[in-house]
Amino acid sequence: MEDWKTRFFTIWAGQQGSLLGSWVAQFGLVWWLTQETGSATVLATASLVAMVPRIALGPFTGTLVDRLPRRWLMVWVDCGIAALAGLLAFLFWAGAIRIWHIYLVMALRSAAGALHWPAMAAATSLLVPKEHLTRIAGLNQTMQGLLSIVSPPLGAIAVSLLPMYGVMGIDIFTFLFAVLPLLFLPIPEPERGLARKTSYLSDLVGGFRYVWSWRGLFLLLCLAALLNGIAQPMATLMPLLIKDYFGKGAIELGWAESAWGIGVVLGGLLLAAWGGFKKKIYTILVGVVGMGLGFVAVGLLPSGWFYIALAMFLFAGLMNPVANSPFMALVQGTVESGMQGRVFSLMSSMAQGMAPLSLLLAGPLADLFGVRFWYLVGGGGMILLGLAATTVPGIMHLEESRPVAAAAEAADT
Repeated sequence: MEDWKTRFFTIWAGQQGSLLGSWVAQFGLVWWLTQETGSATVLATASLVAMVPRIALGPFTGTLVDRLPRRWLMVWVDCGIAALAGLLAFLFWAGAIRIWHIYLVMALRSAAGALHWPAMAAATSLLVPKEHLTRIAGLNQTMQGLLSIVSPPLGAIAVSLLPMYGVMGIDIFTFLFAVLPLLFLPIPEPERGLARKTSYLSDLVGGFRYVWSWRGLFLLLCLAALLNGIAQPMATLMPLLIKDYFGKGAIELGWAESAWGIGVVLGGLLLAAWGGFKKKIYTILVGVVGMGLGFVAVGLLPSGWFYIALAMFLFAGLMNPVANSPFMALVQGTVESGMQGRVFSLMSSMAQGMAPLSLLLAGPLADLFGVRFWYLVGGGGMILLGLAATTVPGIMHLEESRPVAAAAEAADT
């Protein structure tokens, strides 16, 4: 493992470069839809078609990730995404683009993401020594924060200087950053290799049984799903909070979003340097409770204290990677590599699947009691969930032990 840094960071840097191109292209597509239609329904539909396939397919794609070579799976998925960008570029160039074309490509890209994300997450645990997984997860959170800050202005520059087929060309070009390292740098495969004797259906069922039988892991995934469901409405309702409660405009909304993004970057850097507590669950729960405190503080602030709210958004953003990064590292470090594709896919589907449900609940409650109400309920819920988790032995001792039933399922598959 002496050369793990060179191999991993070469692959990782290529993936980040490709991701930047994809975010710029995504910004361009959303802006084109906004200009061409001015319809909130169109934008909402675009968000749904970009979300639902990944949620629905996640439990099934994870089994493929565990059965196929992860390196080549990522290569072919990246090539497929580039081909979709090429298709849109051609349609824009030919003047034949239609809204349904964009919907279709967004849905297909979402389905591709259901394969790519768990493949990269599972490959990371094979490339990175266990003691460095939390730092790498923190670095990933830092990059997510940086991309959320820099991709919108880069996208705005791109759409102002280039035709839309040129904007899509950026995505096609940057995909090379992701694929070229994978063509030359091998990724270790789990023991059992590729000569699997079990069927796809057997592996699929085995993944569900594995998570269910390992009660601590199952409860941790449920905790993550509940927390994501609580947090999503706060992000969605932020524009209304800034406009209706604090009485501010678009510029101040941008400041609030930037404060969150800067906090995420700082929190990711903190985790990358510190590594968190030796017992990862302690770091996770500190981050969860910290985020909850930040959101509750926003909900309690008087309407004239906007700049204090910015500080609270920054604090909550900082706590986000403190909670998320060790969570990723904990799963990568405790779940067998041959099971990680299925576990990560289930985790993603459970977490994202809560978002539409919580939005259906949060919208009417916010209309009835005011936007601040959800920040108080949501932030308070995060605090209570974080504290309640400390009383669950299965969660608190997840890193030290694993039930025999889960081990047997892993061996059988």
